[in-house]
Amino acid sequence: MRDQNWHLTNRIAVLRAERKMTQKELAEKAGVSRQTIISIENKKYTPSLLLAFEIANALEVEITEVFAYREEE
Repeated sequence: MRDQNWHLTNRIAVLRAERKMTQKELAEKAGVSRQTIISIENKKYTPSLLLAFEIANALEVEITEVFAYREEE
């Protein structure tokens, strides 16, 4: 098990901006509320694996382009 310095990071806001997609549009495509997308973007909520795939699919990228589990600097 990794220590507490490892965290799930995401590039949702960057990928959304590249696609000129709003939080609401992404939420609708992923089947969740806008508040859920906001919480994930702000690292206040960790999505389930299924939801992580749904978000990646909605952004039309591989899950590894959206999420990474890495050590915080």
